[in-house]
Amino acid sequence: MDIDYELLNFYAYKKILRRRQMRAVLEDCRRLDMPVDRYMIAKGYCTEVTALAVFGEFYNLPYCEMGMLEVDRELLKRVTFEFMRKHKIVPVSLDKRGLMLFAIARPLDFSDMSLLGKIHIGPMDFILVPSVQIDIFIDSIVAVQSTANALEDLQRNRDKELVAQAKDVALMNQITKDDDVINNPAVRLVDSVIREAIPFRASDIHIEPFEKVVKVRYRIDGDLQMRAEFPIESYPAICARLKILSGISIAERRVPQDGRISMAINGTDFDFRVSTLPTVYGEKFVIRILDKTSFNFTRQDLGFTPEENQVIDKILAHSYGIVLLTGPTGCGKSTTLYSFLREINKPNVNVITIEDPVEYTLHGVNQVQVNVKADLTFSRVLRSVLRQDPDVIMVGEIRDEDTAEIAVRAAITGHLVFSTLHTNDAPGAIIRLEDMKVSDYLVADALVGVIAQRLVKRLCPACRKRSRTTETEMKLLELEQPVSLFRAQGCQYCSNTGYKGRIAVHEIMYISDTLKSAINDGKPLEELRSMAVREGMVSLWESCKQLVFRGITDIPELMGLFDD
Repeated sequence: MDIDYELLNFYAYKKILRRRQMRAVLEDCRRLDMPVDRYMIAKGYCTEVTALAVFGEFYNLPYCEMGMLEVDRELLKRVTFEFMRKHKIVPVSLDKRGLMLFAIARPLDFSDMSLLGKIHIGPMDFILVPSVQIDIFIDSIVAVQSTANALEDLQRNRDKELVAQAKDVALMNQITKDDDVINNPAVRLVDSVIREAIPFRASDIHIEPFEKVVKVRYRIDGDLQMRAEFPIESYPAICARLKILSGISIAERRVPQDGRISMAINGTDFDFRVSTLPTVYGEKFVIRILDKTSFNFTRQDLGFTPEENQVIDKILAHSYGIVLLTGPTGCGKSTTLYSFLREINKPNVNVITIEDPVEYTLHGVNQVQVNVKADLTFSRVLRSVLRQDPDVIMVGEIRDEDTAEIAVRAAITGHLVFSTLHTNDAPGAIIRLEDMKVSDYLVADALVGVIAQRLVKRLCPACRKRSRTTETEMKLLELEQPVSLFRAQGCQYCSNTGYKGRIAVHEIMYISDTLKSAINDGKPLEELRSMAVREGMVSLWESCKQLVFRGITDIPELMGLFDD
């Protein structure tokens, strides 16, 4: 019996694969000349982390995530990045007995073992980690070194030649497009700052000029973190490089501008939305990072609980009406809407979106980019969309009375409409629509459901620590007896922040017949909120509190829920 069959049998034993599928999978693996573990991941039977656990148990090897290992950077000098990337091997530590620990992504064969003998002569031990995490680790090391080297070069010569030439717009255009400039420290710095943000999971890059220095900060898990500083004298060259990459006018410095950069980094396609803002010391750049290939979220990935999914199923079952998502900027409203559209999008459904900007492209969905300069506003596009025989319409944001009225009327004339609003909670969306001069009876007829959303940080699973609640915390959580809760600590895995990633909390208000009558009667906000709670709505506060009890987030995140 070969090893592939035994491994497939083990997948079936772990209930990841059905036994009747084994023969077909095995034939596919041999036809494609692909290892079983890679095939299982590629076909979506399991994730890389899930496969790793099965792999570790099958080969009787310990396993963990790469970020949980404290890698001795001195050991990296013994091996090249090319070797580590090719063989998916990283030396981690060397103890006093001469035992070297290696992180590996797959069990080693004899040829790999002989290669490791050139790195270390002595006892070895191994721990399995996901292959993609080894790649990310190597990318982060390379990017950090590249940024550091470019900064050293900038500090050394202040990039005098390029800065002097950058004062002449025509000459600057020539220089930044010339192949010789690729090795210039200013150009390398821009490239490495962008590339370094990817393995750090940054959502935005801020490049900010001040009197004597330019600061670079990354937004990671919602917080800005300092990354680098470089001299202000070099900034004209940096600006020129960023503007040309993003298609922005290099001659215009007095007004805000927007541009876009498309770049492939380690085989993955990224879009970078670039925005400039004139400040007293020069133009500030903010670069939003969008991974074109990463949008495959499910509702569970987005933090919806089984109980919440039951309500969402009722909302999405409607063939017409309006569904609103509310919350502050950056709370993931668009991502949630995209996940709903992916569920609804079928060959027999005409889905059209109106967005500003289009963040992710969805196969089979007609997506329209708003263009204010061309008078292509939300309301104007929405009027045109209604003549395109749509079944489902997504309006990126309801910003004015005109858009609100058209969207609501579209909803009551047989279309399912999704959109977003900026309100503090779900019931507040009703009052917001009424403030936009939409009549009570139209709101009552059109509204199907409102989902309020916030993002809170996840506690780092590697270093979170339990402790008993204090009296103040017991009052906050409405507890009669102290309980044990997890708290943030900080370790290498989470860059000493205590948190790793974010999760959404929701407040879902389904508009029942009772609520429709109350809206039609013009009931005040507090009465609508109380009625929604009696009908089963769980508030944002209560939803987040449950995450605290489950050890997913902590009390400071709960208390900061409405700070934004």
